[in-house]
Amino acid sequence: MITKTIIINYKLIHFNFNALLIASIYMTNLLLASTENIDNQNNQHTPLNDPEIAGVVAHINEEHLDELLGFLSAFTSLSTTELDLVDAQITDIYAEGIAIQTCLKSSEIQPAGAHNTSLHNQTFFIAFAAPIFQLDDLQAQYILLKQRADKKLGKKTIKLTKQVFEVQNSYRISKNMLRLELSMLSLSDTPLNNAAQLSNAKGAKNSTSVPTNEAGYAYLFDLEHNAMTNALMTDSTDGNKAGDYKTNGSDKENVRPARLHCYYTLRKAWQADDEIRAWVDVFLHGDTPGGNWATALQAGETVVTKREFPEKVEHLRDGQAVLIVDETSMPTAARLLELWNNPTPPLVICVTQDAGDQSYLDTVKMRSCIDNIGNDNSNTDSDTNNDCDTESRKDDRFTVLPIVTNQPNSGAELATLIDRELGDYLTDNPLQIDKVWGALEANTAKALRPLLKDRLELSRTDVVVKVYWRHD
Repeated sequence: MITKTIIINYKLIHFNFNALLIASIYMTNLLLASTENIDNQNNQHTPLNDPEIAGVVAHINEEHLDELLGFLSAFTSLSTTELDLVDAQITDIYAEGIAIQTCLKSSEIQPAGAHNTSLHNQTFFIAFAAPIFQLDDLQAQYILLKQRADKKLGKKTIKLTKQVFEVQNSYRISKNMLRLELSMLSLSDTPLNNAAQLSNAKGAKNSTSVPTNEAGYAYLFDLEHNAMTNALMTDSTDGNKAGDYKTNGSDKENVRPARLHCYYTLRKAWQADDEIRAWVDVFLHGDTPGGNWATALQAGETVVTKREFPEKVEHLRDGQAVLIVDETSMPTAARLLELWNNPTPPLVICVTQDAGDQSYLDTVKMRSCIDNIGNDNSNTDSDTNNDCDTESRKDDRFTVLPIVTNQPNSGAELATLIDRELGDYLTDNPLQIDKVWGALEANTAKALRPLLKDRLELSRTDVVVKVYWRHD
């Protein structure tokens, strides 16, 4: 089963939005973040006695380093220069907040003369907006903490908002990739900050917008919305109760999905006349709730999203980059290439189970509108203006290194294969790789990060390999 992992992926999948709203109001009334250096002061805070805490801490430390550094930047006195010298890890989770410890990066990747032993093993306490009493409460407080840190740092953040799209069409764009063409019902007259501000059919504005110039923007789709809609339609035509779902294989469209929500990436969005049009590309891989949901959608149906999350790709704006993707992250890579804001074209390692999906990137044109470093034309609303003519520069075509596995793309063995293929490529085509962005299955991502750090001699912050799904 494929699920796109956003923020924290442990046993808590859903949480009480009313409690979250109350905590959010409480948080906004705080004048200052409660932050302190807590070396040798851990007894001031209430420990949580839960056997799963160690696993949660390990997961956050492994997958969310950038967020921990963001907390330190937003809520402590550490300077940007100091933060560039350290990594960070959670040492414990308390009822009142989290303890984050800094540790110096290895000397090989520090700037000359930058060694500062005073930064080693400092521990800071970052307070929650409201205390938690069990581990199940952590996700809500962590999201609130992230939202507050991102706001203070001027970054885009996770949004807990509802959006409604209408299905216009669907079709295959490669052997196993299904494109959903979606639209919004109506559009307000004033676009805001490269995003389309929306209004509903009654003219009331939604609190969110659809980003037209972002790569990897993810939506949490509510699969239950369509399951219930289909059930109600069946009830009105043949008398079946809305709660009665058939279970035989010939009526999959009427089966309640085993997982009620699923993340999918916004492949692309643009303004067209009085509406916003969008593509969402879904990887079909057997009998899965998300795939069955996508293939059953018909033109005219609505789809609902409950949460949205921006991708972090800012580190790719300079240097030689390598992108490492599978079928779940190819949509992110495609839009990233179309909006490429770096004078150096990237190397793209494209891993697919089926050779028929390697064609997905064939029609993608890399953005070549950079007049010079630091000057680009990204602030445009027209979709055609964003996808610039690749003939204007001879070096603006990215290179794809294809890997076809003929099996599900998961596990540590795939990480070893990717590392070996990259090593062979660099032997024949010497490149100094400066930045990495990838998104793969959880076990593959975890195994690949240290391999790339060792091979490329890069820091953790420059080797960003995200978890987009888990092989259950």
